Amino acid sequence: MNVILESIERRPSHTKIVATVGPACDGVEKLGELIAAGADVFRINTAHGSRRDHERLLGQIREASRRAAMPVAVLADLAGPKIRLGELPGGAHSLAVGDRIRFVRGTTSPSAGDWTTTYAPLIDELRPGDRVVLADGMAALIVEQVDPSGAVCRAVQGGVVRSRQGVNLPGAKLSVPAMNDRDRDNAAWAASQGVDFVGLSFVRTAADVEELRNLLDQHGAETQIIAKIEKPEAVENLDSLIAAADGIMVARGDLGVETDIAQVPMVQKRIIRACRRARKPVIVATQMLDSMHHSRLPTRAEATDVANAILDGADACMLSGETAIGEYPREAVEMMHRIALATEREATSPAGPAEPNVGSASVHPITEATTLSAGRIANQVGAKLIVVASASGRTAASISQYRHGVPVIGVSPSEAALRRMCLYWGVIPVAGAPTETSGQLLEWIVQRGRAAGLLAPGDRVVLITGVGAAPSRHNAIIVHQLPDA
Repeated sequence: MNVILESIERRPSHTKIVATVGPACDGVEKLGELIAAGADVFRINTAHGSRRDHERLLGQIREASRRAAMPVAVLADLAGPKIRLGELPGGAHSLAVGDRIRFVRGTTSPSAGDWTTTYAPLIDELRPGDRVVLADGMAALIVEQVDPSGAVCRAVQGGVVRSRQGVNLPGAKLSVPAMNDRDRDNAAWAASQGVDFVGLSFVRTAADVEELRNLLDQHGAETQIIAKIEKPEAVENLDSLIAAADGIMVARGDLGVETDIAQVPMVQKRIIRACRRARKPVIVATQMLDSMHHSRLPTRAEATDVANAILDGADACMLSGETAIGEYPREAVEMMHRIALATEREATSPAGPAEPNVGSASVHPITEATTLSAGRIANQVGAKLIVVASASGRTAASISQYRHGVPVIGVSPSEAALRRMCLYWGVIPVAGAPTETSGQLLEWIVQRGRAAGLLAPGDRVVLITGVGAAPSRHNAIIVHQLPDA
């Protein structure tokens, strides 16, 4: 098997695909189908299932990756302090506009009009005028009166509300931390298992990210942090959150409930622009192909939504229930891949090239200048491939953000670094390449590229490498032309 040919054939799109695992894709064979369809990262949602379930899923993903001979990353998504309703009398309640209900303390509802939640301090922190949004926006209340025994609310948007559904409090200042004990335990487990990324839910400030970072560091983990932007405070603190995290997720589900849903499209664009400036990967998530839960085809609006996220400059698009519990998980991945290819053909460099960012804290300025110049040279000489050997993956991440449009082969002696490259736009991680010297690496690439029919006599390859004792490991560019036949 030619690893370069296999890698490029299976991942011809530049935009990466994150697929959530669940009952619909349970099993090594089904996960292998999603890898073949174009999935680059698998998401384990720790809000669902037990530790045994999570361990089983992780084992299946690693085995599917091994069988496919393809690096595949894993994102463990922490549940965060999601507030939920308690058990409602009868299991559900049809709420009409003008109805009044009362939130009370405890775990059991004493009557149909008295509701409980999983958040014990709720009564102490609600204020008259606060909005309470239920069931992902299906119903909404306004707090009218609060006393030590409860909070009386009036329905301003009706709908059927069921037990254990989510409760959002847009604009309310809550004392709940970004991580609870279960989240810390799941983060520690992810670190101990070498999970590649951990998603931090309901993050508000950079201090939340640093708390998780300290926990991961205690386990000596290379696990990186994806901060999920889904609260107004996170949008207000966007730049500091991007600086603190390794990547960002535009989590549009709760973001569209916690903020005005009409503002979500422009907030998404703002987040993507900020991530590109900072050289941090960004994932766009939630309801991207939602109708494919039960349909083999998405709506026209959903296809356009995916394309616009790509044009904005997203590194990856995420499938949630479509692959976790939907009826057509493989078809959903294939469709997202098709949309990405069609979009990228019309815009080889989506969102345009990024500007140099010599002040980036995560990448050395010499490396930054080298990756920028390597892409420009590759386009100028018509190179077929750019090759970068990166111990940590940071240089691959840097060249990814310039959107040069030339396929980038990322190699590394570290399996963890190769898996992290699965999230970087346009980077194709390839295992097994010799990285001791640039000469050996170049010869290996040329031999396999020619055998695969990807490289022909006279073709050019650009290699990013390092010479001398410069502070950056990547300070040189080699342009190699294959000899004529």
